[in-house]
Amino acid sequence: MHDQSKYVALAGGFDAAFDTAAQETPPDCVILKNGADLEPAPIQWLWRDWLALGKLHILAGAPGQGKTTIALAIAATVTIGGRLPDGARCDAGNVLIWSGEDDPADTLLPRLLAAGADKTRCYFVEGTRINGEVQSFDPARDMLALERQAAEIGGIRLLVVDPVVSAVAGDSHKNTEVRRALQPLVDLASRIGAAVIGISHFSKGGQGSDPASRVVGSIAFTAVARVVLVAAKVTGEDGEQRRILARGKSNIGPDTGGFQYDIAQSEPLPGIFASYIAWGKSVDGTARELLAEPENGDQSDKSALDAACDFLRDVLGDGLAPVKAVQDDARNAGISAATLRRAQTKLNVQPKKGAGGWYWRLPAQGAQGVQHSNVEHVEHLEHVGDDDAEVF
Repeated sequence: MHDQSKYVALAGGFDAAFDTAAQETPPDCVILKNGADLEPAPIQWLWRDWLALGKLHILAGAPGQGKTTIALAIAATVTIGGRLPDGARCDAGNVLIWSGEDDPADTLLPRLLAAGADKTRCYFVEGTRINGEVQSFDPARDMLALERQAAEIGGIRLLVVDPVVSAVAGDSHKNTEVRRALQPLVDLASRIGAAVIGISHFSKGGQGSDPASRVVGSIAFTAVARVVLVAAKVTGEDGEQRRILARGKSNIGPDTGGFQYDIAQSEPLPGIFASYIAWGKSVDGTARELLAEPENGDQSDKSALDAACDFLRDVLGDGLAPVKAVQDDARNAGISAATLRRAQTKLNVQPKKGAGGWYWRLPAQGAQGVQHSNVEHVEHLEHVGDDDAEVF
């Protein structure tokens, strides 16, 4: 006769093991935390009121304003624990730079050296090795691997992403896709305790509107960022041009004030020439006030319609442009849909159906004949089947 008690004991042991496993694996649910379980914590700053550790920041401006050079100047200061534009000294740390536009050896490192950087504290994202093969860095796939590398290096206090749109695999004009794409970057900043500067451009047109609203692409770029910095060249009342870095938006501190700066050239190593930032005095006022041009005759009376017409001439001057992209850029530039329609009518902007949707173009005399080949291309696309649409 079998000893049933032995099997009962074994069964009891299995049941206990299953109970323990069930307790170790919480059920799927929404995670809530009571306020009593949280400890209020202050913002940790890399540069007080300008760059916060663990947060995403956007640095935007028109082409040629030295946005990358500004970011590298701050990075160089971090590597040596130097003084920031307001005179405050920052703690020394390592910096991580991910650039999709500039070469580290002939552009980025020379600029860092021109700004006085400790190059041993500078790290550049060059790619990802997968199964022995080097591939381009893909944020959707490689962010966790980057986090592990950053943890191994240790002491990463600043991450520069140039341009920040590189982190968006989808449509950079769609709010949902941009928010989803930026979240891993935000999470990375939080987990490694580094400030992130994402570099972007201003959309065309919109002069005189809120500078923070002119960041190209979806409004999600400025919404997700805790601080938006804007760089621009303006003409003062004395007629002289000056460059200004200002706070266009801040959810965590003051949102006014800025610094004058110039872009200078130096030779950090024999035969190596690079630009660097020469910081000037601090200035007071909002970004909109600081970056506004002085009143000059009829320019001060320029209407919203005139601004919208200038915007359309800019974006359509090279030929055809997707209507959706034009509308999104106009909205980001502070131009209302109604004003854009009025400008479209005034300029006789012509719609054209092509593969993937509708396009706008200026009439031939307005576009100065430059879009002829593009028009023929889209007219050809009207006959392209759906299978070929994504090629365009």
